[in-house]
Amino acid sequence: MNVLVLVGSLREGSTNRALADAAVAHLPEGATATVFDRGAELPHYSEDLDLEGHLPEVAVELREAVAAADGLIVVTPEYNGTLSSVVKNTIDWASRPRETAAISGTPAVVMAASGSPYAAQWARQDAVRCLQVAGAAVVEDTFGVGSSFEAFADGRLVDAEADAALRALVARLAPVPAA
Repeated sequence: MNVLVLVGSLREGSTNRALADAAVAHLPEGATATVFDRGAELPHYSEDLDLEGHLPEVAVELREAVAAADGLIVVTPEYNGTLSSVVKNTIDWASRPRETAAISGTPAVVMAASGSPYAAQWARQDAVRCLQVAGAAVVEDTFGVGSSFEAFADGRLVDAEADAALRALVARLAPVPAA
């Protein structure tokens, strides 16, 4: 299982990056995870840039990474009541061209960490909707960490119940074995 992780926070020491790391730690044995960390380099999506043979290198890299992924973990902070523009733009690039989009049918889970007690609820809801419209097979249940500056220690969630919920959501990315 190959999982691609999209992190919408660019901040050094981001709790969303800590959440991404904690989620990756819950992947099944033998799974690999790659963090796409070039989201800030993607130009704003424009059909004028999305031309065969003229795509920005970073957009080609993203689409190839999404196409190679068996699942996506999308981690977004909440800015002004919605998902990160980095995550939104990354999804926009992965959703084109519509007929052959790399993201089509790819299983995805959404999570977020926030300093507020609301755990980036609106960002998570908007990320699910955006991924659904883009064609991903999104698990509608999301995972949020509120008051996130105190939530992590040694790369793990401090709260055992929260960590178990994170593990359960990540497990939903794995394909169900045939009976």
